[in-house]
Amino acid sequence: MTFDVLGEYYLWTKSLHLLSVFAWMAGLFYLPRLYVYHTPAAPGSAQSELFKVMERRLLRGIMNPAMIAAWTFGITLVLTPGVVDWSAGWWHGKMTGFLGMTLFHHHLGYARKDFLADQRRHSERYWRAMNEVPTVLLILIVIMVIVKPF
Repeated sequence: MTFDVLGEYYLWTKSLHLLSVFAWMAGLFYLPRLYVYHTPAAPGSAQSELFKVMERRLLRGIMNPAMIAAWTFGITLVLTPGVVDWSAGWWHGKMTGFLGMTLFHHHLGYARKDFLADQRRHSERYWRAMNEVPTVLLILIVIMVIVKPF
């Protein structure tokens, strides 16, 4: 199902989608790094409390709105005639990466609640590894959209 009227706004929709994804990715790269530094901070310390504020502002002020916008403009693109060739397989890979970003986003959100309660469920090493997840997802998505190997 597509809507012909969306074709007129294709370039605007695509631009807004990309800007939203860039903002979202910036947060996905930065929040795990904040967790790396927050993990060893003593619970209740001034440093820990500062990280809590930074994490909340990043997640609620940038990442959540950017994710919602990326999804909204992405769905609008899918509903635009001629944008997706449903017989091709590349969009499965892109959607897998996009769903992975969303799941990772929610994982980071749940972790923020743990930090807010002064719980440290994961080590610095874990968060350093998690800091690489957005890069892998970004590589997958870009290759699927540009190269379209399937």
